[in-house]
Amino acid sequence: MPADGAARRLPISAVLFDLDGTLADSAGDLAGALNSVRAEAGLPPVPVAQVREHASSGARGMLHAGMNVTPEDPRYPALREAFLGHYAAQLAVTTHLFAGVDDVLHHLTRHGFKWGIVTNKHARFTGPVTTALGLATRAGVIVSGDTTPHAKPHPAPLLHAAAALDCAPQQCVYIGDDLRDIEAGIAAGMPTLAAAYGYVGTAGDLARWPATGVLGQPLELLDWLPERSR
Repeated sequence: MPADGAARRLPISAVLFDLDGTLADSAGDLAGALNSVRAEAGLPPVPVAQVREHASSGARGMLHAGMNVTPEDPRYPALREAFLGHYAAQLAVTTHLFAGVDDVLHHLTRHGFKWGIVTNKHARFTGPVTTALGLATRAGVIVSGDTTPHAKPHPAPLLHAAAALDCAPQQCVYIGDDLRDIEAGIAAGMPTLAAAYGYVGTAGDLARWPATGVLGQPLELLDWLPERSR
């Protein structure tokens, strides 16, 4: 990223966003699913703040943070299925767009930029969440974790999104709050912006991320866009 952190106009015509921690604050509903699993195990609930930074890692991250269970643990498959079942039943209770996101999306549409969503959340969750948030009919493309054979940090989902928008990868910028988002964008040949206002996670030293730049809040994206209008 630029050494001084200054924004610079990117020669792009499309913007691709991660979903959880970038467009939407979904930590409350993910923590709710985790607490439902904890309750079934006879454990007390944990506060959202305690597990918030792990929200971008989905079931894997939440189960690790809230129950100290990793994919190598023999209990993991059953706990993961229980977590996903609870999440499917309550995935749009508290989830909401981050402040400024709706203004950014209106700006993109008004000024002729294409935009879409690329998430590792599977389609059975992505559809209901984006519908509840009013994004499903607005985005030019929505790529879920099971849309392509590979999920991020593999570049395949981003390349699929760029093709769907009829844009060359280098004409797209990808924005995410997890290191794997930045790695996926770079692998796809796209400039990348790290969403510092999101969950960031355990790899949270943004100064070490190989991103093109950092957004302290969603509206800062406008400083990176080329000046254009319909």
